[in-house]
Amino acid sequence: MKKVQFVCIGNCCRSQMAEGFANHYGKDVLQAASSGLAPTVIVARETIDTMSEKNIDISHQFPKKFDPIEARDADLIVNMSGFVLPGKLTVPIEEWKVRDPFGDSMEVYMQSANDVEMKVMALILRLRRESRK
Repeated sequence: MKKVQFVCIGNCCRSQMAEGFANHYGKDVLQAASSGLAPTVIVARETIDTMSEKNIDISHQFPKKFDPIEARDADLIVNMSGFVLPGKLTVPIEEWKVRDPFGDSMEVYMQSANDVEMKVMALILRLRRESRK
């Protein structure tokens, strides 16, 4: 099992979506967590509603601050923040460009969720292939 940490800015939209998709579809190959560089107080209602439309319940998830020391336990960090992550990280980092839907329309939330879902599914398939080697 690979430990994957998804990071965005507020940990209220993109990284929460990624955590939800990864734990829903990829629980055979990974354990997902998420965090933000400047976490908000709550997960955006629009994020929860968008994921609910995809039949994934993330209502129990909550924003967490990215901690470079805790991140050392991850096997992979996926950075969607658009910023350099703080700390001296030795963990592999993948940079994903995903539009931040925060404060935008439900249509933009769904577009971002679709993008995140495709990227998470590609990651899961890659991890499954690697686990068979």
